[in-house]
Amino acid sequence: MHAPVELADVAADVLARVRDRGPRVHCITNTVAQQYTANMLLAAGAIPSMTIAREEIVTFMAEADALLVNLGTFDAERRGAIEVALGAVDAARMPWVLDPVFIEASPGRAQFARDLLARGPSVVRLNPSEFAPLFGGDPAADAAMRVAKACGTVVALTGGTDLVTDGARRAAVANGHSLMGLVTAMGCASSALVCAALAVESDAWLAASSALAALGVAGEVAAQTARGPGSFAAAVIDAVHSLDRATLRARARVS
Repeated sequence: MHAPVELADVAADVLARVRDRGPRVHCITNTVAQQYTANMLLAAGAIPSMTIAREEIVTFMAEADALLVNLGTFDAERRGAIEVALGAVDAARMPWVLDPVFIEASPGRAQFARDLLARGPSVVRLNPSEFAPLFGGDPAADAAMRVAKACGTVVALTGGTDLVTDGARRAAVANGHSLMGLVTAMGCASSALVCAALAVESDAWLAASSALAALGVAGEVAAQTARGPGSFAAAVIDAVHSLDRATLRARARVS
């Protein structure tokens, strides 16, 4: 287990590597989230791409460093794009994140997510309502650790306190602000930031913990000047762009 100050430094190091290397993150994500996700990645120093055209996916994936698979828009075109993209991921041994959005609302979507889980995502970033349809059972810390170990993935369970586990290690990230829940695509953007971190950090648990801690701290900083959810959405992007080691050390609450 890493101490909180050490994890804050790891998060600062990961963010610095993202800014230095400018990793490319290909996002197959929902239509509501695309612009905000792209802006969040750009603010962090990464380079987003969003195409879902099957004839282009292989070309874009050849330049990518990580892949986000987000099920928020569950149409045939995206399902086809996901299949093509994961073929490229397998060939390149590329890290990828599964974000099983709204699987609690659709049995077909839930089954598709379970099929994707069997293909070995580096990280599954989800909220408590999505946990049972994907893994079964209640989203308690011990359950998250069990399924992470069984599935060979990192589970990043986000909520009031984010839980990140690989089955052996566990981090609880207590940063964030209530306004984050009032901004469409905030969760989707957090999954994209995890992708950017995975592109520069081979330890998926450290990458996910770092990305969520950084976004949580940025949310707290943004809330200091925001007048409501609209200005907050823009302020978070600004806060991610300017986030530094001193702020992470002072604010990160990780146990």
